[in-house]
Amino acid sequence: MLGFFLRLLPFWVREPLLIVIGSVFGLRLLHIAVNEKEWAPAGIGAVFLLLAAVSVHRVVRAVRARRGAFAGAAEAGLPGQPQPVAARISAPPVPPAAPVPPKEIHAGIQVFAAFAVFGVLAASAWLGPRLLPPEGEGDGTPRAAACPSKEDAKGEKTPDAYEKADVVTGADLCEALNTPDLAGLLGTPEEIATAASGDNGTAALTGGKVARPAAEVRFDTYTVNVSVTYNKLSMDQYVKLMEFGNETDVKKSVVLDRTAVFFSQPTMAIEIDLGSGGTGGPVTDGPLARNLAVALDEKDRGGYCEVTVWSDAGTLPDDNALLDIAETVLPAIPERAA
Repeated sequence: MLGFFLRLLPFWVREPLLIVIGSVFGLRLLHIAVNEKEWAPAGIGAVFLLLAAVSVHRVVRAVRARRGAFAGAAEAGLPGQPQPVAARISAPPVPPAAPVPPKEIHAGIQVFAAFAVFGVLAASAWLGPRLLPPEGEGDGTPRAAACPSKEDAKGEKTPDAYEKADVVTGADLCEALNTPDLAGLLGTPEEIATAASGDNGTAALTGGKVARPAAEVRFDTYTVNVSVTYNKLSMDQYVKLMEFGNETDVKKSVVLDRTAVFFSQPTMAIEIDLGSGGTGGPVTDGPLARNLAVALDEKDRGGYCEVTVWSDAGTLPDDNALLDIAETVLPAIPERAA
């Protein structure tokens, strides 16, 4: 299809087009090959440059042929050339008609238009990556995922439970959690956040009366979730409830002079079998998640902040990582009023 399209183009459009495309893409591929030290782009770039060189040769030959034809036509119409005798006898002398010069202007316009249009395209392809904002902070690393802005949240109805002054939102938690140091706290400083989100939800079985904002940041290795539940449950009551659950490795602690507790519990895994035509599958236990629940104030008047970390591979960071994350997020959460 491309070859058919190129054959339909006039010579003075097609050949300059091939020259521009071949030279731009060829030089660009060679530049990539030199910077990344990969020689496959260098071979492809050499092919493009070869095609451009062939087109240049064709244009040079065509220009020389047009100049030769113009010079021959001009010499044929010069005055003073001897005319055949028979021509002088048979007809009165007629001044020779001036030869029609080739349409050099029309061809020049075609060449200029081709170079102008495709020159702009070539400049866009060459300079486009340079004009884009850097992916990292000058070190070439990809940009980390950002939390949704408050402008994105406009139009979404916030539950009435968030009307209290001391209740944070999911966007606030996301901003507090998604810091440049988070990957280092998890023990994977080379990773960057691939997703970040915040949610203004409510606690289950409360009829929407108890706010439970949450935020989540995903990395290649770990996923971190932080939630705040504004109920009246103290840490002591929370630990007693664990006796009826499937929590393991329960360990009490203190974070910023507040009562805290570590525990582990499995995540949920949903199996979906698309081959059988079903839309879902049984809910089973997934990899273990490590949790740290911290009271919202030093006097443990009720409510807690929970930090949860898990990975698809089932590996977990050290408990100190959860402590560091909690100490990073808690200053952004107002203490519970008396």
